[in-house]
Amino acid sequence: MGKIKKLLVANRGEIALRVMRSARELGIKTVAVYSEADRNALHVRYADEAVLIGPPPSSESYLRIEKIISAAKSTGADAIHPGYGFLSENEDFSQACEDNGIIFVGPSPKAIEVMGSKLAAKAAVAKFNVPLVPGTSEPITDVKSAKKIAAEIGYPVLIKASAGGGGKGMRIVDKEAEFQEQMERAISEATSAFGDGSVFIEKYITKPRHIEFQIFGDKHGNVVHFFERECSIQRRHQKVVEEAPSSILTPEKRKAMGEAAINVAKSVGYYGAGTVEFILDDNLNFYFLEMNTRLQVEHPVTEEITGLDLVKLQLKVAEGEKLPMKQDELKINGHAVEIRVYAEDPANNFLPDIGTLRTYKRPQGHGIRVDDGFEQGMDIPFYYDPMIAKLICHADTREAAIEKTIRAINEYEITGLETTLGFCKFVMHHEAFRTGNFDTRFVENYFKPEVLQEKPTETENMLASLLAVEILGSSKPKRTEATQHQVSLWKKNRTL
Repeated sequence: MGKIKKLLVANRGEIALRVMRSARELGIKTVAVYSEADRNALHVRYADEAVLIGPPPSSESYLRIEKIISAAKSTGADAIHPGYGFLSENEDFSQACEDNGIIFVGPSPKAIEVMGSKLAAKAAVAKFNVPLVPGTSEPITDVKSAKKIAAEIGYPVLIKASAGGGGKGMRIVDKEAEFQEQMERAISEATSAFGDGSVFIEKYITKPRHIEFQIFGDKHGNVVHFFERECSIQRRHQKVVEEAPSSILTPEKRKAMGEAAINVAKSVGYYGAGTVEFILDDNLNFYFLEMNTRLQVEHPVTEEITGLDLVKLQLKVAEGEKLPMKQDELKINGHAVEIRVYAEDPANNFLPDIGTLRTYKRPQGHGIRVDDGFEQGMDIPFYYDPMIAKLICHADTREAAIEKTIRAINEYEITGLETTLGFCKFVMHHEAFRTGNFDTRFVENYFKPEVLQEKPTETENMLASLLAVEILGSSKPKRTEATQHQVSLWKKNRTL
């Protein structure tokens, strides 16, 4: 495998820029692809060359394999980096690159295919003794047999449609007396929604935490892990806050989970960057959930605690180089927290709030990193994911990293649309997060929109009165729009 001379990045926004920067440091020329909605995007301006690949909808541009392959050929790109999302976990795209003599900066088509199927993935990792959530390995429709299995697993159990999605055909059963009725309902719903009434039965994890391990393999059979990330703060089953390392793993548990993650990778001859996701219960038992066969959005927290550039490592592995480190040489350095700054309204069920970045000023300082793809005055297009930026803060300890994140959030200035900054600040201050005593239900357990719209306290009202005296020179202070604005500015930077 030869050296990569020109790299096409089949993505947009912050991840496209992030990949291009590392490529440039390696002396690799870059090619951007863009839709009509992204004509003025930063990644288009940054790249050495750029190719228009279609209209704004991703189905007509960023998801069109033939257009991206054509762009690579026309520009002479000898490698393609898929970023994350879009075609990053599409085995047909990986195969198309291979068929056209283009280096795909990612795993083999076979690895993507196997890990993209929940059944195939579980079958592959089971051979390597990786812990799986107790349950059926095959779909079942017979209620009597399923009831017996549920009793062996132990309640509560989860019944879920084998052809399911979107929560349809899914039931949580707390006790045996409810099992038959709930299974019959699940079968009926699954049949109606998917034309297939078969279901799986598995143990229901009541207080799940989402812990994932960053693994890396080369094309010579070597695999290591770069420790874990805690990703339990989620909304709509999507991550909003991530950190590395986890606050609850013991060295022994970390070692066991890391070895399991490496075995997951070895089960499919994996090379490149990948993430093995586990569910952790309240007794610290861990179970394989799935493998993401790409770089993750939250990879910067791993970079911060290891000092590694994962994109550069991806490119070197794609060129055929061996991993330059062994597992026992890797150490965790400090703690890192990442928050995703979305153009969403936390007070309105985190619905996207697309608009123009009228004000956009990034926080700065030691240990603060902002990965983004926007500048002040730019629009957030409604065709794509509404993430504006990722704010990553690194410090010697978890407590210091949290305090640094709060400081950075306070200094982040965004106007023109609603963002998740206020919600992320709420998380940073919350006792459950600070003590590490939380799970994937953090939002439903603790967050209410009104916490972001607190009424002034007596102290704040007194401050407003004092400000009124200063501003208006009045002997009888009155609360005015000006003093209210001063209080608002003060509240923005105080503890929630």
